[in-house]
Order: sequence, then structure tokens, then C-alpha cells
Amino acid sequence: MVGASAAGLSTAEALRRQGYQDPITILGAEADPPYDRPPLSKQYLRGDWDADRTRLRPDSMLDALGANFILGDPAISLDVDRRLVRSAAGRELAADAIVIATGLRPRALPDQAGLAGVHVLRTLADAAALRADLSNAPKVVVVGNGVLGVELAATARQLGCAVTLTGRQAAPMESQFGPMVAGLVAQLHTTEGVELHSGTAVTGLTPADGRVTGVQLAGGDHLPAEVVIVAIGSEPVTDWLAGSGLRLDDGVVCDSRCRAADGIYAAGDVARWYHDGQRALLRLENRTNATEQAACVAANIVGESHSYVPVPYFWSDQFVTKIQVHGIQTADAEVTVVEGNPADHRFIAHYRRDDRVIAVLGWNMPKQIRLHKQQYLT
Repeated sequence: MVGASAAGLSTAEALRRQGYQDPITILGAEADPPYDRPPLSKQYLRGDWDADRTRLRPDSMLDALGANFILGDPAISLDVDRRLVRSAAGRELAADAIVIATGLRPRALPDQAGLAGVHVLRTLADAAALRADLSNAPKVVVVGNGVLGVELAATARQLGCAVTLTGRQAAPMESQFGPMVAGLVAQLHTTEGVELHSGTAVTGLTPADGRVTGVQLAGGDHLPAEVVIVAIGSEPVTDWLAGSGLRLDDGVVCDSRCRAADGIYAAGDVARWYHDGQRALLRLENRTNATEQAACVAANIVGESHSYVPVPYFWSDQFVTKIQVHGIQTADAEVTVVEGNPADHRFIAHYRRDDRVIAVLGWNMPKQIRLHKQQYLT
């Protein structure tokens, strides 16, 4: 397993459940034992959890797995024909099967390198540095109004910071939810005191003595800040695979069985596989997919032949609101509230295209959305 986060660890665990007894090696770029990423933007950042609570498994369970963990040593190349991974420390690891689970790397603004007070969030170390800075940051600007930026804005506001959220989308998370639900997200944040600057690009950061002092917008506005959080998306970590012969196109391109080449698989955020039901290549960036895709990969490694055809699922926690989505929304979908009422902050919405429900969204209705998923999407 190249990658020691949720997808890599889950693949190893699924292999053991399938009865796989041969040696397993898990190679990770980070020095920390496997941990969960979704809590980093919420429970950990707020200080509700310490670092140990973010761990995916305690030491006793990792020991029982019987895997060889090599941490703090990133992969630098892959020989597909020999099924051999080379690491930065000079290791050469050969295997009968290799699973690529290297995840994502946050995108950065062109002028943020080396500037104190500017943060991205992907790793536990990122979260620890941001948490320390937020404790002394009256004014925070979040750049990027997608799911991560919106969650970070909510958490910073809960910590008592004055928060401004800016991004290219006309409303927060509009590309995920469409304008109607995105408008409700905007209302949620403004009610909680977040200042929104939507539909505008950031042209640069303003520094003084090596530290950020604010954000410059394309329209000419300047947003002062002691801390700037950059959440403008991520890119799959595939640079180490250059020259390997694998097809790399917004991730590691795989067939319907998550296979990139003979004996080479991909799982999690980095995998872009052919979804038989959608008849298209998909790449999903969420925690649920990492676990479910890992189980499919493990089954195929031990000789089964399973296409990976999930109903995609993700959730977002913002303030006291939980938003859950099953399925795949599209820009041309018709959105209809079918249960509850947005005015009461509890509702179910259906996304329809060609007279067919393609996704269901629940706003503070976790039990009901499971029933709608079962009725309309399975």
C-alpha cells in the first residue's frame, strides 16, 4: 500500500478479513500513524479532540493487522513491470500487488510560500499549525468557498474569530449543491456572523515583515487578516508516477475494478475509475469512498472480480447543521424539497434529471435521508 491514510489502511484490513495471509507493507509519506482527516477541520481544530483521538486505529489494532508500517518515507517512483516501488530513503519494495493510495495535495496561491500566517489544511501537522495560529487571530480570511473552506470558516467563527469567506462560486458550495441549497448555506453563515465575499477571485496576499496582513480581491477590495486559510482545492498526488507508464489524468486512471495495470490498483482520493453505472470516469474526494473502494480493491486482489459501483456519499458539518448527500448532483438537475421545510432548518431535497432522481440531500435529517437513498438510489 503506497499511502498510510484511510484508503491504504482500509485495503490492508479488508485483505486480512478476506483471509489474505501473505506479508503486507504500508508505506506512508507522513511520520504519523494512520489518522482520520475529516475531524481536522472541525473537532481537532476547535480543540474538542487531541491528536490521539484522530487516529484511525490504536496501536493494538495496528499490531494485530500484522503489516509492516514504513512511515515518513514517501514513494518516489514505480516500476510497473517489476511491481517495485522506490522510496525517498532508498528502499526498493517489490510486491505481487501494489495499491496506490497517495491521496491529495492542497493547491496554493502563487505568493503564499514562506509567508507566515497563511495556511492550507490536509495533514495533522497542517491542522496543528493552524490551530495554534487561530488562538491569536482576531481576523481570519478563508480563500475558497467549497466544502473545506466553508467548514473551516464555520470552525474559525466558533472559535470566536471574525471570519470572512471569499471564493469564486456565486454562493458557498454552489458547485456541490446548486443555487437553491447554496443560498441556504450562505444564509446559515451570515446568521452566524461570517462575512461573505462570493463570486470574486483573489489576486494576491498583502505582506508586512514576512507575515500576511490581508487578501486583495479582483474587484479592488482589501480584506485585512492576521490569518489566511487557503482552501482552493487539491490535486491528486501522482507526480511520483511520472514515467511509470500508468495513465495519469486527474488521478490514476483505472478500469471498473480499480485496476490501473496488471497487479496495480488505486483507491481513495487519487483513484479515477470507470463507474459502470454512470458510464464515465469518476474520482471522489471523501472519506466514505476511501473505505468502500478499498474493500473492492482487496476483493479483486484475492481473486474476485468486482466492479466498483457505489452510490457516492458525502457529508458536511457546519455550526450545528449536518448536510448529507447521496448520489451525484449535476448543474442541470432540478432541485425539489420533498420533505420538511428549509425555514425550519430540516428538509430533504431531490435532484432530478430526465425524470429520474440522481441525488438526495438531507439538511439535519439523518434518519430520513437514509430512507430516501434506499427508495430512490438503490
